[in-house]
Amino acid sequence: MAKSQNFSAFFQEDGRTVILPIDHGTAIPVPGLDRPDEVIESVRDWVDGFVVNFGVVRACQEQLAGKGVCMRTDLYKPAVEGNPDPGPVRLFTAADAASVDANAVMNMFYLHHPHESENACECATLISEAQEFGLQVILETLPMGIGRPDDYTVENISFAVRFSAELGADVIKTAFPIDATVEDFKAIVDAALVPVIVLGGAAMGDDRALLTMVRKAMDGGASGIAVGRNVWQHPHPPAVAAALREIVHEDASVDSAMKLIQD
Repeated sequence: MAKSQNFSAFFQEDGRTVILPIDHGTAIPVPGLDRPDEVIESVRDWVDGFVVNFGVVRACQEQLAGKGVCMRTDLYKPAVEGNPDPGPVRLFTAADAASVDANAVMNMFYLHHPHESENACECATLISEAQEFGLQVILETLPMGIGRPDDYTVENISFAVRFSAELGADVIKTAFPIDATVEDFKAIVDAALVPVIVLGGAAMGDDRALLTMVRKAMDGGASGIAVGRNVWQHPHPPAVAAALREIVHEDASVDSAMKLIQD
């Protein structure tokens, strides 16, 4: 499949996307994700694509049909206290992703991590491999490591995003900086060279806070979102997915999107 076709598997005519990551099974305990096939079925009407591990791609071909499929190529498990943190570890190739008809691959890149150089080399190799198969490469770009929100400052996110763009990512997934205004984030997006999508992180337990963050990201020029736990760990995943879609694709206000969850 041509690279442009793989891009349009995720990004709609408005140039925006709603992606649901369900790739957490190799990283953290995942209450709410014991049946990924049922999660996919429950939200697929409001989601443009999914991020999944190799095993889930193979097990859920029927449920994923017609949606953008991004296969995770690395292991990004947080370090256990007292053990060294190796950072992301590359496990799969672009050829593996092509073998299961994925449209894209995703790998972590941790800027300023102790193993940054090895991580950057693995990401560059993946980008090189993906050219042969026409796959989109989404780099999930975070300073220091996963679950480090205090490090997700405007300065750090800005450099991480531009670094990943210079490396050759087709799309960059990152966090909305903790200290950012809409104008701050717009400057990051304007310098990114490629589309930027915003992750949701850990389940907030606060619907309005989630929707407000997404609204700010979209106002700042984001091309979409990749929100996982805040959807499938919610008591009503379809309602949250619908609300997120309203903001991303219909440019809805937070108040308007909230009504879809509250009804």
